[in-house]
Amino acid sequence: MTGPAARRGWQRVALSGAAALAPPLAGWRWAASRLVGTRWACGSQWLRHSPGRRGGALPAQARAPYMDSAANPRAHLWELYHGTKKDLSFPGKSISLNPDGIFANNEVCLSDIEIYGFDYDYTLAFYSCNLHTLIFNAAREILIEQHKYPEDLRSYDYNPNFVIRGLHYDVQKGIVMKIDAFHYMQLGTVYRGLSPVPDEQVIEIYEGTHVPLEHMSDFYGKEVIRDVHVKGILYQAVEQDIEQYISHEEKTGSVLERLINNGKKLFLITNSPISFVDKGMQYIVGKDWRDLFDIIIVQAEKPAFFNDKRRPFRRANQKGKLHWDKISKLEKGQIYKQGNLYEFLKLTGWIGSKVLYFGDHIYSDLADLTLKHGWRTGAIVPELRSEIKTMNTEEYSQVVMWLQGLTGLIERVQVYEDAESRMVLQEWIKERNQLRELTKTIFNPQFGSIFRTHHNPTYFSRRLSRFADIYMASLSCILNYNLHNTFYPRRTPLQHEAALWADHPCRGVEGVAQIK
Repeated sequence: MTGPAARRGWQRVALSGAAALAPPLAGWRWAASRLVGTRWACGSQWLRHSPGRRGGALPAQARAPYMDSAANPRAHLWELYHGTKKDLSFPGKSISLNPDGIFANNEVCLSDIEIYGFDYDYTLAFYSCNLHTLIFNAAREILIEQHKYPEDLRSYDYNPNFVIRGLHYDVQKGIVMKIDAFHYMQLGTVYRGLSPVPDEQVIEIYEGTHVPLEHMSDFYGKEVIRDVHVKGILYQAVEQDIEQYISHEEKTGSVLERLINNGKKLFLITNSPISFVDKGMQYIVGKDWRDLFDIIIVQAEKPAFFNDKRRPFRRANQKGKLHWDKISKLEKGQIYKQGNLYEFLKLTGWIGSKVLYFGDHIYSDLADLTLKHGWRTGAIVPELRSEIKTMNTEEYSQVVMWLQGLTGLIERVQVYEDAESRMVLQEWIKERNQLRELTKTIFNPQFGSIFRTHHNPTYFSRRLSRFADIYMASLSCILNYNLHNTFYPRRTPLQHEAALWADHPCRGVEGVAQIK
């Protein structure tokens, strides 16, 4: 992409339906964990088996190097292929992840946490798919009535299964895409409207697949989506029919009561207006919900709340009307509007790692708290639960295991340069590409997992690992742990450490890296 116009118009969109919701899931770690108790050693002659599982053992003597099998290289390589596949064919139930678990990017001990803070939308309150349909329909009407888009736009209905969270939208070209942690588009996940853009056309349009940082922004959606909120369309509709839009499945009230019973202080900082929050919290927790919080701040205008020191706090009544007295103390039972975090810290003394704040928006809720203020942060990622359930299926387990094994085999035999070996290698690469596509479509046919491209973390996933100390599907997950629990991040291997960890079998290719 070149020229000034190309540098404008990039917007990051969080698309879980039409509403904004939030280290990467350890896909490599997960695959390696399937080999717990099993250690494959390339270049060595030992193998330890997992109890109760079958696996092919390397012979006591290293197999003859490929050069000694030059009489029939094709047969030799396919022998390695089938042997590797057999070694990875473990019967029985695989290791499963807990969809209601809490996962750590950074070590967090709950014993050290004295104060818990919360966002409201998609953190304390969870919404049904009906809300996404509401936002879509309202935005469509604004486009048609106010921005004079064609009437035919009304023929399009909301499809909750088309897009995923964390996509990027090129406003100038009308193209939505999935980008990895290194700013490369994942080919096969680039769409104009509902139609995929062919890989060749993508490469021609963007002169490759890399998207420079200055071409991307972190804003959510287009102005029309913001209008749905600012003009009160969403708030009014939800308040009028609360049961249709707010999910009652999450145990938010139980989480808050448990924290209070253990002597913790609670506060709320949300961008939503008090009438909207009050209606929802009464439905979720009860009429006395305000008694649970030491401080309540509404219409905070995050992320400006975390950065702009000039915005003072104002006290508001139940209807949101402002009082103009100077705020020298933040009191329990009162409602405050706007303000800024610097004044908040000054008035409360709630600084550093004794504070844990939960939110669903990586940038608006968590980034500045991590980078500038030293609070601990917890990300709420509703999609996590369904993705883990998919990862726990036998189909996904088998595909990822064989993808890892085949990738390792390709890596180790690519040094062979004769024609027959190169033909076999191309067959394996083709199969690997098919497996990679399957690991995408099993999550979402168009865009795959929100956490991974084919092998790299997504742009969203990398930011999640940077700005969230812990992450989970919902606040209810806290109920599965005591408040003295320490969350430890796993020591996943860096690429240069991978040989020290469980890796792929390499039957009969000892010393292959030294063959040229």
